[in-house]
Amino acid sequence: MNTHILSTAAYRRAVSIRDLTDPGQGPHALQLLVDAIRGALVDAWSCAALVRRSNPVVPIEDNYDRLHYPPDGAAREARYTRYVSDRLVLRTQTSAMIPPLLSSLDAATPRDLLLLCPGIVYRRDSIDRLHTGEPHQLDLWRLRRGPRLGLDALADMIAIVVGAALPGRAYRVTPARHPYTVDGVQLDVEHGGAWVEIGECGLALPELLRECGHDPARVSGLAMGLGLDRLLMLRKGVEDIRLLRALDPRVSMQMLDLAPYRAVSHQPPVRRDLSIVTGAELSEALLGDRVRSELGDDAACVESIELVAETAYAALPPAARARLGLTPSQKNVLLRLVLRHVDRALTSAEANALRNAVYSALHEGPRAEWAEDG
Repeated sequence: MNTHILSTAAYRRAVSIRDLTDPGQGPHALQLLVDAIRGALVDAWSCAALVRRSNPVVPIEDNYDRLHYPPDGAAREARYTRYVSDRLVLRTQTSAMIPPLLSSLDAATPRDLLLLCPGIVYRRDSIDRLHTGEPHQLDLWRLRRGPRLGLDALADMIAIVVGAALPGRAYRVTPARHPYTVDGVQLDVEHGGAWVEIGECGLALPELLRECGHDPARVSGLAMGLGLDRLLMLRKGVEDIRLLRALDPRVSMQMLDLAPYRAVSHQPPVRRDLSIVTGAELSEALLGDRVRSELGDDAACVESIELVAETAYAALPPAARARLGLTPSQKNVLLRLVLRHVDRALTSAEANALRNAVYSALHEGPRAEWAEDG
């Protein structure tokens, strides 16, 4: 497998990003959301609770193998995962904390225990108002010795969590397969007349419990993973995920509570259309990852990149192929780039520099078209 190891600069940037769920790195509303969910579950179940955090660099085994992902699963591919070495990754899910945590529990563990694993995770994802390459997740696992936890207990857990995180919201569950659960479901809530996914859950896989030292004949569990950024945006009515990290005091002060978000004046958007030459394998997730790697902190100025159209080599007339310098293994892609700083207006020079940086990150053709001031 081509692991496409991260460069030192990309690794350092990734691990320097603030984990908004960690009180040790400053207060944030995401922490209040975790506390509300924990409090509601502990009150309802009268159980003990254990919060665990860990380094985001984890062994491949914890991120995939011990969670029963297949050896040839697509999730392991470098287009989805940021590999640090041939045996380490930046975790793609907070579930990576679960196998080591389960293995650390012993006979002194309370008979009924809620495990909470919040933290930042790392994805190769598209760029738009709802997605980021470093989202936050929360894994919730209930472990109980004695009466078995079944589908009724799972339904109870879902109702409690939605009620605590998004009071009054309608929700639904649909079947979904996860390698570390049985009878898995996807959890959606109603928002603006549509259904929005907020997480996944199911009964803990008995084989996983056994491999972590717990006899499935005596111990059972529930497993749930939630997207915290999405939950907070729905709770507060925030439309742009970048606002969760905004430095403008008018915004950042509102990210310290769970009250509805009061919109501040929007900065004007700057739109640019880009015609680029790229390899045939380009996807929106890979596109987003390349832009984040190239722009670094300036990627926060990119509100969205939309893949408007793509034309394969064979579908282009000879004159267009020659003009673009296209080879048979490449394609011509039209992108719509929207630039908007969340804190201030961009100057024309800044917008053109950002446009050119995005173009440089994505264009693979021999002829370039640069934006210039003047």
